[in-house]
Amino acid sequence: MTTLLGISGSLRKASTNTRLIHNAAEIFGADKFTLADIDLPLYNGDLEEAEGVPEKVQTLSDQIAAADAVIIATPEYNKAISGSLKNALDWVSRTKGAPWSGKPVAIMSAAAGRAGGERAQFSLRLAMMAFRPDILQGPEVLVANSGSEFDENGKLTGELYIKLLTEQMDALKARI
Repeated sequence: MTTLLGISGSLRKASTNTRLIHNAAEIFGADKFTLADIDLPLYNGDLEEAEGVPEKVQTLSDQIAAADAVIIATPEYNKAISGSLKNALDWVSRTKGAPWSGKPVAIMSAAAGRAGGERAQFSLRLAMMAFRPDILQGPEVLVANSGSEFDENGKLTGELYIKLLTEQMDALKARI
């Protein structure tokens, strides 16, 4: 039984990154797919000291550890990853057991700009380096002008994007 975890770096209901995650999960075809909740309190060492790791953070860490693979879709906010995604990474780093270590991870992005979130992906790779996951180096999935690349049902429409996403999910499956 294959377990896939999706992490969208956007908290928006109509997020194109969340749509991209759902498209990737459908192509991947895991037996079990979970979309993580990264709507977490801001990391604060005083909060951690007083109350410990929040339950929602521990749940996320446990989901990462239990997954056979993880897909992360990040928006590009001011040439980097979103604060919510960085915050989630920071919190998970405070949990026990190194859940990211050796974990197969595919990174993708959907952004309004013409580069499709390329800088955000670079930023995400840097932010995750310390955790030592097995991040796929390609193919890159960078959905540019993302507001017009999904139909009314949330399906990705561009043939090139679908081809790259399929190749990326095949490569991720091969890493498991």
